[in-house]
Amino acid sequence: MDAETIFINGRITTLGREHPEVTAVAIKDGRFLAVGPEAEIMNHKGEGTRVIDLHGRRVIPGLNDSHIHVIREGLNYNMELRWDGVPSLADALRMLREQARRTPVPQWVRVIGGWSEFQFAEKRMPTLDEINAAAPDTPVFVLHLYDRAFLNRAALRALGYTRDTPEFAGGEIQRDRRGNPTGLLIARPNATILYASLAKGPKLSYDDRLNSTRLFMRELNRLGITRVIDAGGGFQNYPEDYGVIEELARRKELTLRFAYNLFTQRPGEELDDFVRWVGMTAPGRGDDLFRMNGAGEMLVFSGADFEDFLAPRPELPPDMEKGLEPVVRLLAENRWPFRLHATYDESITRFLDVFERIDREVPFRGLHWFFDHAETISARNIERVKALGGGIAVQDRMAFQGEHFINRYGAEAARHTPPIVRMLAAGVPVGAGTDATRVSSYNPWVSLFWLVTGKTVGDARLYHVENRLDRLTALRLYTLGSAWFSGEEDKKGSIEPGKLADLSVLSQDYFAVPEDLIRHIESVLTVVDGKVVHGSGEFAALAPSEPAPSPDWSPVKHYGGYYSTGRIYERAA
Repeated sequence: MDAETIFINGRITTLGREHPEVTAVAIKDGRFLAVGPEAEIMNHKGEGTRVIDLHGRRVIPGLNDSHIHVIREGLNYNMELRWDGVPSLADALRMLREQARRTPVPQWVRVIGGWSEFQFAEKRMPTLDEINAAAPDTPVFVLHLYDRAFLNRAALRALGYTRDTPEFAGGEIQRDRRGNPTGLLIARPNATILYASLAKGPKLSYDDRLNSTRLFMRELNRLGITRVIDAGGGFQNYPEDYGVIEELARRKELTLRFAYNLFTQRPGEELDDFVRWVGMTAPGRGDDLFRMNGAGEMLVFSGADFEDFLAPRPELPPDMEKGLEPVVRLLAENRWPFRLHATYDESITRFLDVFERIDREVPFRGLHWFFDHAETISARNIERVKALGGGIAVQDRMAFQGEHFINRYGAEAARHTPPIVRMLAAGVPVGAGTDATRVSSYNPWVSLFWLVTGKTVGDARLYHVENRLDRLTALRLYTLGSAWFSGEEDKKGSIEPGKLADLSVLSQDYFAVPEDLIRHIESVLTVVDGKVVHGSGEFAALAPSEPAPSPDWSPVKHYGGYYSTGRIYERAA
């Protein structure tokens, strides 16, 4: 068979058992046709075959983030000033000042997650005085993890928050001695106050949301991501808030593969949400580029134990089980895979009690269900997950708040938070991801850096060698491992004949670069479904055209997304 495209002269890590590393690969009809030595693969060259020289670069299967919020972020990306990777608070405040000047009324400047104070040279958060000085007139909303948001005086006015504003349930509006809001919103104990306040801001137009989603997908492609499992999100209702991504799928303008989960939106009415959705759609509905995956990560609001390590662990309500059991029973009866946000072992114990009770009547056997996060899961509960056929999707949230965890629970407790090596040793399916964009950054290389080095973005050492992964194992979690969580192990995750043709060509050799530079790797050529979706450097001419960011004042137009690391490569070389 003649190939459509052949890649030669590469160091191609296939993750396949038969040929773990090869120099060439052939693609036809969106799938890998053949892998092997160049002389053998060139037998598939026909008159119309395009041959691409990889110039000896490292190639890996396209990365798959098993827990990320791409659909929601796509609707907002063009409005956001990203501090992901910015090296100093001085730089971050400069960007904020510049963006405030170009942002028109009534729009806001939004910094929505993806950063940690420990990444900054100054090792601290901004103050409200600094934010007000940088943006005296334009509303500013700066989100820090799950625990707080900084609002300048203009944002307080835009939201109408005054001394007469009542407190939020589960949140605090910090006030001065006279009772006036200072501009600090604090999650106590959950992030509802933060997200509800953010949701009151202006939205992009429909056309701008289409543009924003396309650009965010291309940003992920630039970092080597080719597929994602979207975990839904608050204020992201189905089907209303899926119109943009569905239109792009109809237009065949997706540059990522999506498997998406449905996240309940109405506290106290979660079962009604899932009853309605079970009647509307089904897992697997769609195609290899855009398909429905199941339920979660929120199944019931009473089961949410957000990991605000700046605050004590929240106790779940005593009646949580009463709400969770009918939802999970419904999903099991209808063979819906499901995922559940679970940070603390105490919560996981109670969730598993419910699951085991249901499993005795409606067996989970063969149903892909899993916990997200599981930072403090115990060895006993790992075994219980294994016995029920479940998995665990881990994210690099500790890379962004590991210092806070250490301050509260101690360095010894942090050594196995989450206990990834123990999960793998138990034979539990494990997938890697970020939980971007409101806590961690969406950059997968930061996550891989964390898995390999055991360090935070501020270079604090969390893990000793017994809870760190070698580079190949970490890569497997981001490829083959994550494929389990959408039930697509036979289609994704490795470069093997018959599998979907997704790959990334790297700016630096992941297996050779010093550990501390793993976080600065990018993709110079990304292929999805056999088609080039991103190219830079020597592959720039192969890249498809990219739409200009809209609206004209978009921070993406001026700063891009993740902070540029090109100069770091030059210095390292």
